[in-house]
Amino acid sequence: MKKLLQSLSDGTLEIVECPRPMVGRNDVLVQTSVSLISAGTEKMLLGFGKSSLIEKARSQPDRVKDVINKAKVDGIGPTIEAVRSKLAEPIPLGYCSVGTVLAVGSDVRDIKVGDNVVCNGSHGDESIVNQNLCTRIPDSVPLDDAVFTVVSSIGLQGIRLLAPTMGETVVVTGVGLIGLLTVKLLLAHGCRVLAADFDPNKLQMAKACGAEICDLSAGEDPVAKGLAFSNGRGVDGVIITASTKSNDPVTQAAHMCRKRGRIVLVGVVGLELNRADFYEKELSFQVSCSYGAGRYDPNYEVKSQDYPIGYVRWTENRNFEAVLDLMSDGRLSVSELLSKRFAFDDATAAYAEIEQDPSLLGVVFDYAQEAPDSGKSQTSVVLSKAAPMPGAKAVAAFIGAGNFASRSLIPAFNKHGARLKTLVTSGGVSGVLQGRKNDFEVASTDTTDIFSDADINVVAIASRHDTHAEYALSALNSGKHMYVEKPIALTHDDVAALKTAYESSCAAGASPIVMVGYNRRFSPHVQQMKTHLDSRSGPATFNFTMNAGAIPASHWVQDPVVGGGRIVGEACHYIDLMRFLCGSAITSINGVCVGQSNDEVLEDKAIITVSFEDGSIGSIHYFANGSPLSPKERIESYFDNKIIRIDNFMTTQGFGVNGLKKFKTRRQDKGVEACVNAFLTAVTEGKPSPIPFEEILEVAARTLEVDEKIRGVV
Repeated sequence: MKKLLQSLSDGTLEIVECPRPMVGRNDVLVQTSVSLISAGTEKMLLGFGKSSLIEKARSQPDRVKDVINKAKVDGIGPTIEAVRSKLAEPIPLGYCSVGTVLAVGSDVRDIKVGDNVVCNGSHGDESIVNQNLCTRIPDSVPLDDAVFTVVSSIGLQGIRLLAPTMGETVVVTGVGLIGLLTVKLLLAHGCRVLAADFDPNKLQMAKACGAEICDLSAGEDPVAKGLAFSNGRGVDGVIITASTKSNDPVTQAAHMCRKRGRIVLVGVVGLELNRADFYEKELSFQVSCSYGAGRYDPNYEVKSQDYPIGYVRWTENRNFEAVLDLMSDGRLSVSELLSKRFAFDDATAAYAEIEQDPSLLGVVFDYAQEAPDSGKSQTSVVLSKAAPMPGAKAVAAFIGAGNFASRSLIPAFNKHGARLKTLVTSGGVSGVLQGRKNDFEVASTDTTDIFSDADINVVAIASRHDTHAEYALSALNSGKHMYVEKPIALTHDDVAALKTAYESSCAAGASPIVMVGYNRRFSPHVQQMKTHLDSRSGPATFNFTMNAGAIPASHWVQDPVVGGGRIVGEACHYIDLMRFLCGSAITSINGVCVGQSNDEVLEDKAIITVSFEDGSIGSIHYFANGSPLSPKERIESYFDNKIIRIDNFMTTQGFGVNGLKKFKTRRQDKGVEACVNAFLTAVTEGKPSPIPFEEILEVAARTLEVDEKIRGVV
């Protein structure tokens, strides 16, 4: 399939051939017929991409503050690398498309193959969307009209928040595409509407719909106009659909409103508010979130958990339906908003024209319709720029190309001599982009491609946590070595299944290397500490602190089923590290988290205590409620009247330790490269696994055990 991507670093556009994603149980695969360019949003993204680094910084002061804080903690070099890496990731454009359903997941309701649907798919000849972001189009609605559904729903959601009643006076500030659609919807609702803008042509379109107008380009005063429009009482409400850095739209809205009037922001404007403007009239001000309830909620948009209609009448999907019903009944006409159409392959020309001609409203892409069984249905794409590496002993496939995999793991595998053959990602786009960047030969969305490939002898698993055990079992059953990003499993049953599969593989004569990405073991700082601990004469005590930082409860990592939670997903690093430094088996592990608080997540603010067979003990302080201005990690060991302390993997200091006063590295070194190198060396030279499999299972089981204690499961 083809997707249109825009670079955030320089604004360039590119149509990329990507493998088709696999259809999940809640997904709908749509072959696109028409997609709509949301001129305001996409023009803003283009402008951001083409701006200089300084201009980008000025436009996002909050992000600049985050960057400065990161530089203070992690150093300038890693921070610059992180910023450049983020800007180097192209993004898909577009969120309004219509087409024909090619396939549906097993749990999809009310949509079937062959239906014409509207969805929030990005520009491309095919899209995979969740069923809650996809709605059937009535037969009476042309596809060229239906493609305006999603942007209409943005205006409709703003109206729902304003909650106007029949006969009320409402001002719409900014009558671009979404503004004009908002005007039309308000008029259909029985409101009197005043449209304000600097573009006389767009105002004439609003007037033709039945609105009164205020021409800002002619010097008309919107406040005076609004007061006159409302017979001196003040307007009942204002919906701002403009895009400007100016604070004027909000200030003017406050001045033209009646007492207890309502203001809803749909667009993007300056928000330096004057308290007096709102206080004296008891005005309400609300920001509208896209096209309805459910937006950005993973339970709704990923898991397809609908909101009960008795409590949430208008979700984003039901807003789509409402717009289509208005179109079907003839109460919402959008055909006059279609300004121009382009073939999808001429995307660059389309955006160039949008930038040059501000009068354009609805600009659409047309897609050449091909038979569903054409070559587009392939789940893998050969990356022509990549060339096979002859003679490589480690031929690797990767599953997943998220932030850590793309910025750290994949480059490390590349640097240390692995032949990177296949990169599998769920969506396909990141697989192509990262595949080209790192010299992979194939990008795919189907994991069976790698487990059935006899040429591949190494599988690196960096997907979401709930898939790790499944893919690890597949790797063992197909006789391949594996590098699994932590955690290796989320349940005790999966740990037991991995143990059985490994033993069966060994009994069959294979010698699979199973490696978990416990990279901190391999840091030069930890190696310094380990050298001295190995010669100790008695038990040691350990004190580890991780200033983990907050992650929202809605993040997939916090989901016990998908991510396992942060103890299983991240604190496992410290359980393994303590096990490694002590060099003795864990005899008991306990944990406790904070009690009642206003925070939705308690488990990521916990203390874990560990006892070892040799009498050593340790505590792990995993806290997500600290300041990001403080370094993230501190590791301390106490033994034989000595102390060794590691600060954020940049400095190691010894107290009373012969031969170790202070050890520094130029940048933070958590051992990622050394960990990958040790694994690949074991594969290519036939050495034992750098981490014994028994320790991997021990740490996995003990981590699950303490997570259950912290959650109160046992």
